Amino acid sequence: MAGSRFSVEEHRLQDALTNPVFEVISRVAATQNKQVFVIGGYVRDVLLGRPCKDIDLVTLGSGMDLATAIGKELGVKVSLFKNFGTAHLRYKDLDIEFVGARKESYQRDSRKPIVEEGTLEDDQNRRDFTINALAISLNKEDKGQLVDPFDGLTDLKNGIIRTPLDPDITYSDDPLRMMRAIRFSCQLDFTIEEKSLEAIARNKERISIISQERIAEELNKIILCPIPSIGFKHLFNTGLLQLIFPEMAKLYGVEEVNGKSHKDNFYHTLQVLDNLCPNSDDLWLRWAAILHDIAKPNTKKYYPDQGWTFHGHEDIGARMVPGIFKRLKLPLDHKMKYVQKLVFLHLRPIALTNGNITDSAVRRLLFEVGDDLEDLMKLCEADITTKNKAKEERYLQRFQKVRQIIMEVEERDKIRNWQPPVDGAEIMEVFGIGPGKEVGIIKNAIREAILDGNIPNSHEDAFQLMLKLGADLGLKPIV
Repeated sequence: MAGSRFSVEEHRLQDALTNPVFEVISRVAATQNKQVFVIGGYVRDVLLGRPCKDIDLVTLGSGMDLATAIGKELGVKVSLFKNFGTAHLRYKDLDIEFVGARKESYQRDSRKPIVEEGTLEDDQNRRDFTINALAISLNKEDKGQLVDPFDGLTDLKNGIIRTPLDPDITYSDDPLRMMRAIRFSCQLDFTIEEKSLEAIARNKERISIISQERIAEELNKIILCPIPSIGFKHLFNTGLLQLIFPEMAKLYGVEEVNGKSHKDNFYHTLQVLDNLCPNSDDLWLRWAAILHDIAKPNTKKYYPDQGWTFHGHEDIGARMVPGIFKRLKLPLDHKMKYVQKLVFLHLRPIALTNGNITDSAVRRLLFEVGDDLEDLMKLCEADITTKNKAKEERYLQRFQKVRQIIMEVEERDKIRNWQPPVDGAEIMEVFGIGPGKEVGIIKNAIREAILDGNIPNSHEDAFQLMLKLGADLGLKPIV
């Protein structure tokens, strides 16, 4: 076997194997005369000093037989997946997966390998990255020793993402590994080896054999990283982003006419996303940051007297959200509607900072945004990407003023999540009519009158306006 076996640093070794479950695994494996190793992410994270509750075990022979015996010893249920030759159990707060050592070969049109029983070396050869091929022995004769055939420990210390074998083979065999390389780079703040980056660019078209669900899963993990722009820049520079998320890639670039240019909306979007991250780890708010300017390429126009404009990009962007979510296999439920709402409203608070703030405008914002006001304000503050510190401070001070006024209007008028005091059922009952356009006209007029401040937010005032509006439409109350 290439590489070497050597002891891990003493304190990290203790971190890795202090849990009593490892003693049980070692003892049961010995009774079955099987060799067993902890491998992959758990080893990597322990060496990095990161918490990890997922333990992958590889054994020479049947992983299912070993798992069944260990489950019996621990008194927990074991799930067997015979088609894959794997088993899983949950013990306290640990997720433990068992697999027999195997070697894999791939067909061109699938990332699902042809699997054969193999050695530990075979199993490490099939791993995606050197830092994920590290294994720690749980066997009596060399318990606690690190098995590191590809010098992954050095890559771990140097912060390098590198494939154990030829990266062209690794990425072509399972193209999802290209996104995993970028995700690990982003999560761990590691550098992707240059040969590996070049191989990703060469093999990018292979991503087409990966299911959209798996792509979305990796994309979401990148978005949840501390600095997601690291991952998105790699996706763009390798050409993957253009294939998996073309709408975002189209934000890239600066156009100039008569010496006037607009900002690069791709890098602006990444800055907004990064700005937001210290203030929120909510995945869907981060998606709103990614999509807030998504329609700018579709709305971009140049006028000699105005320069570059993107009129209506918030409205068109909101309309694009469902299609993007559907294609990316993201949820089409309240999460999508939340993102859509924030994209649609993201200019409203900014507009309030640019002039006189009217109570009417604030009431309308509160009515439309509901309980998501704080998230909208976080998004808008993240949208300040000027490099001029004085200008940034002025913008933030204006937002503080807007926040204060919003709080005052909300306290007085109670508009957030508000429903008009006269509803459609009452309108139909008073006038003795069924559903129809007249009901909608009256409801909308009452709502607008209250939001504009023309009448108080009370049932009596709304009822009187309803009678007047009904009369204008030729309706008479049935009293």
